[in-house]
Amino acid sequence: MLTHLLSRALARRFAASAHYSTSPIFASATASFHRQSLFFSSSSSSQIPDGTVVQHLENEDVLNQRPFSSEPSTSTISIDRSGLCNPPEHSHEPSSDTELIKHLKGIIKFRGGPISIAEYMEEVLTNPKAGFYINRDVFGAEGDFITSPEVSQMFGEMVGVWAMCLWEQMGRPEKVNLVELGPGRGTLMADLLRGASKLKNFTNSLHVHFVECSPALQKLQHTTLKCSDEDNKADGVEKSSVSTLAGTPVSWHPTLEQVPSGLPTIIIAHEFYDALPVHQFQRASRGWSEKMVDVAEDSTFKFVLSPQPTPAALYLMKRCKWSSSEEIAKLNQIEICPKAMELTQTIAEKISSDGGGALIIDYGLNGVVSDSLQAIRKHKFVNILDNPGSADLSAYVDFPSIRHAAEEVSGNVAVYGPMTQSQFLGSLGINFRVEALLENCTDEQAESLRTGYWRLVGEGEAPFWEGPDEEAPIGMGTRYMAMAIVNKKHGTPVPFL
Repeated sequence: MLTHLLSRALARRFAASAHYSTSPIFASATASFHRQSLFFSSSSSSQIPDGTVVQHLENEDVLNQRPFSSEPSTSTISIDRSGLCNPPEHSHEPSSDTELIKHLKGIIKFRGGPISIAEYMEEVLTNPKAGFYINRDVFGAEGDFITSPEVSQMFGEMVGVWAMCLWEQMGRPEKVNLVELGPGRGTLMADLLRGASKLKNFTNSLHVHFVECSPALQKLQHTTLKCSDEDNKADGVEKSSVSTLAGTPVSWHPTLEQVPSGLPTIIIAHEFYDALPVHQFQRASRGWSEKMVDVAEDSTFKFVLSPQPTPAALYLMKRCKWSSSEEIAKLNQIEICPKAMELTQTIAEKISSDGGGALIIDYGLNGVVSDSLQAIRKHKFVNILDNPGSADLSAYVDFPSIRHAAEEVSGNVAVYGPMTQSQFLGSLGINFRVEALLENCTDEQAESLRTGYWRLVGEGEAPFWEGPDEEAPIGMGTRYMAMAIVNKKHGTPVPFL
């Protein structure tokens, strides 16, 4: 009898201990799943439907502490996984997204939110694998847009006149670094060297440095300047050749900082600033909010406003301080370009320490830029977010911010301009140059010269054009502006006198 009672007591104790040791574990696991459900539903509620994530079912007899039995337990635990995630059925069809689009979406997904327009623009233009500028020739009639050097040889020749005049004001130094930022095909530099080839003292002093990150364009530049390669590894440059146009050494560098210092430097930045990434801010009820790029529900890209202040807001505050409150009050959108400010300060520091000057020619405004970002594909404007990587993105240059950035970093430099491209080229003698070229040319060449001249200095459609309206040359003389940053010891550069 005593043995029977002890056996029953032992059975009850075992059953009780089994209940109290297992129930809290299951309860903890269930609570953990519920906490995960709340976390994910707040961050990605579109992926996880409402309702219980885990349904935990136990045999009621076990919970009611039935006496211990030697028979195997029939209690079961059933987990319903239907609410965890219901991914779409796998498709073997290839995705229509390009590698760049996948990359951009991957960045947005990794960040857990939108990216700035500046980051979008930088990836679209200079992504090492699929950037617009990296692996193709985008210039000229067969490309996506035409730049001034591609319009007429006279543009490069006039820039050469400016560089030679500055070299004279610098005291004719025996060695000079002639740097071009983003040289495209190399057309401007080729025309400059051809035009100056008879002035041996000038061309013999030059070492041309191209700041170019595109391997494809480096090859084009090498061809355009008719370069022959030299083994100059000891000089510590990325790559060095000699242009047979004027016997001038030519080197390539990925950044301006890698151009050797210590020599007087002349820097040319033609249509370079307009490709630097910009941030856009829009006036909202809570103040200025940065415009961002996100992925829409249909998997395309869309613009959104940042709900929180962004790091670029510091540059917005700086830009607003450089403007009057009346000018800012009129605007609902503002574009700023931190990269342009930083580049300008690098240029100013180099000119301050080494001597020389910089010439900046680009389309832009002599005031705050509002909403100018645009995309051009095959000479036509397209949606900025449409098929990124297939169109050029550019924005108006904010010339006052360049002035303030240069003056802020160094007291040894002076900033001149901006003046219109038409005024700049006219003052350097382009009118006399076109007249001289027209004296010895065919009718076809004369037509090309007149058209090119108008594109460089004219405004609007050419009045002499007799061909189809859609092919009428459009003057860029007032849209493009010129500015110079020069070491004060050299005096005022032409034609800013």
